Parts: sequence; structure tokens; C-alpha cells
Amino acid sequence: MSLTVQVVAALLLGLAAGLVVREYPTPILLRLIDVIEPIGILWVNAIRMTVIPLVVSLLITGVASSASLRAVRGIGLRAVASFVGLLLFAAVVGLVVIPPLFGWLQIDAATAASLRPGGEGPASLGAAPVPGFAEWVTGLIPTNPVRAAADGTMLPLVIFTLALALALLTLTPARREPVVAFFAGLGDAMLVIVRVVIALSPVGVFALMLPLATRAGGSVAGALGYYVVVMSVTQLLMIALLYPVAALIGEVRVSRFARAVFPAQAVAFSSSSSLASLPALIDGANRRLGLPSRISDVVLPLAVSTFKVGLPLMWVTAAVFLGRFYGITLTPMQLVVVALTAVLTSFSTPGVPHGWLLVISPLVATMGIPPEGIGLLIAVDAIPDMFATTLNVTGDMTAAAIVARRQGAVRGEPAEAALPTVG
Repeated sequence: MSLTVQVVAALLLGLAAGLVVREYPTPILLRLIDVIEPIGILWVNAIRMTVIPLVVSLLITGVASSASLRAVRGIGLRAVASFVGLLLFAAVVGLVVIPPLFGWLQIDAATAASLRPGGEGPASLGAAPVPGFAEWVTGLIPTNPVRAAADGTMLPLVIFTLALALALLTLTPARREPVVAFFAGLGDAMLVIVRVVIALSPVGVFALMLPLATRAGGSVAGALGYYVVVMSVTQLLMIALLYPVAALIGEVRVSRFARAVFPAQAVAFSSSSSLASLPALIDGANRRLGLPSRISDVVLPLAVSTFKVGLPLMWVTAAVFLGRFYGITLTPMQLVVVALTAVLTSFSTPGVPHGWLLVISPLVATMGIPPEGIGLLIAVDAIPDMFATTLNVTGDMTAAAIVARRQGAVRGEPAEAALPTVG
């Protein structure tokens, strides 16, 4: 049985068991839930303890090891610029489209309060006050990076980490390489811990779902189902928007782009793996889009390994949903912080199942949202992940088309698309 099937089974089992306890709240069963509930909280805490060192390590090693891009400086810089531009576009789409979609999700205040640990109200969750614009801007540069890490304020921490990584690039290899090697080893060690924690997902998900279903009944399942639908629909919308982007900026006809990217989309949707779609991406870029291999062989592997265009959409969706789920209103400024942090951390998302959810957990906690909600999103992440992977490979092909156009390297229709001559 695959891990995904185990997690879904644990989710359904926890829901069913919680409904039984809700119907027959005997003292023994209620005491049993009190014993099981801390297990779920411990599992979420185990996720959270790896996030800061993992993100810092991946960012530093990713940036400070990028000296190899100098050999292909023009293509590499244009690729990074196209990645950032597409990420910002996705962030704007998410901020405009997603909050109204959750306006139809109705969770009454009493139910939302019961879902919070111990039935706590919003005032007891320790949410930090929302800063004004000037205070937010000045807070982007942390006066104490260690405190920023301890508080889980991801955006200032990411900015400091990027500054450190860029500074390392200015050092001689003899001084830079030991630091990069240290963080590479730290990142590898954190990934070992993360894989163990992910392997325990069925236990953690069951321990989280059981008390929630006991308190709120079937409304928990309905809310999670609504989240899955919104997540899938917004990613389909973003996929559709990338076609005209490729046409307008990459100057590739929509029909031609669609034929080129469809085989990679099919592989991505069925496998939930961007890496598995790389051969189909390169074939579609070379044969159907007519991109030269000197561009596709650089941009597409780089995109598959580092570029996640759907991440801002996913982060905003998760934050808005969890806010409504627990009865906590997120301000527009807080959602902007979520989107910008997603843009900056998209290049260091750990390559493990549900890695994007691991990274967002400290951020939502600073906004007063119980991090236990991340465990529930992990439990229902299988279907959104299929659409997210499809969106990511579509973004990869879009970026390749944009870079090729900026290099003046897009050829006309490939020869195999032309009508055969006679005689």
C-alpha cells in the first residue's frame, strides 16, 4: 500500500472514529481521544522543527553553488528572470482570485472555535498584531536573524539567507566551499528527518482527524473537500492563463504550444512528478516548438529542479482556507506576505512529498493559525498535487519559450508539421 493510500485511509478512519465518538461520547472514549490528540501535535511539531534549517540550507547551497551558470550566463539569467516573472504573475492571480472563492465556505463561529486546540478563541492563539506598511517594510531586514528563525518570520529570514548566499559567491572557492559543504550536509540530514516524519504521516493524520471529527462532525470533511476543489480549480485556471502568456511573450501560437506541452502534462498528471516529465518536455520543446537544444537543455532541467510556478497559488489557498477553517481573518497585507514568501522560497522547496506544506507551517503559525491544520492539508494533498505538477511543467515550457524568444532562437514550424511534397 502506497503512502498516499495509507494517509487517505488514516484520514477516513479518523473521521469515522470521530463521528462514532461524537455519537456515543462515553467517558472511556473521550479519555482515549485526550491520549491520542497529543500524538498529532507532536507529529506537526516534528515537521516544524526541520523547516528553518532545511530552507536555510537549501537556499544557501542552491545560490552559492550556482557559479556553473556563468558558463551559460545569458541563458541562465534570462531563465531566472522568466521564473521570477511567472511566479509574481501567479502570486497576483492568487491574491485576486482565491479569497473570493472562499467566501462561499461557511463555517459558523462556534464550530471554528471548537476546531482550535482546546476550543480556544482567536485572542488566545497568540496571533501577532498586523503591522502597518512602514513597519512591514522596515521589518524585511531582520536585526537578529536568529530571532527571526525562532519566531518563524520566514520572509525576513529568507532575505537574510539570500544575502548570505550572494555574499558567499564573492569569496574565493577555498573559503566558500567549506561553508557550502556544511550547509549541504545540514540540508541532507534534515531531509533524512523529514522523510521519517513523512513516513509517519498516517499516524499523525489519524491523531489529528479523530479529535476534530469528534468536535465538528461531518463539517470537517465538507470543508476539506471544498479546499481540494478550490485548489484544483485555481491551478487549472493558472494553466489556462499560461497559454496566452506563452503566445504574447514567447510569441508561440497557442495551438502549437498546446501540442508541445500536452505529452509532458500527461506524464506529470499521472505520475505527480515534474522530473519524470523532463524527457517529454525536452522532446516537445525541440520537435514541436523548434527550440534549439542549447536553450532547452539548460532551461528545462533547471526549471524542473528549481521552478514551481504554482507555489504562490498553493500558499495563498492554504492560508486563506486555514484562516476560514479556524475562524481567523487574514488581512490583505498578511496574504501579500504569504505570496511574496512563496515567491522567494519557491527555489528551495524540499524535494519530498508535501514539501511545500512543510515550509509554510511556521508562517501560518505567526498569523495565529494552529499549525495542526497543515497535517490535515497533507492528508488531502494527493489530488491537488496532480494538478500542481501539471501546472509546474506548463510553467517550465512557458519559461523555455520566453527565454528562446528573448534569445531570438525560436524557429518556425518544425519540419514534421509541414505537408509532404510530391515528386
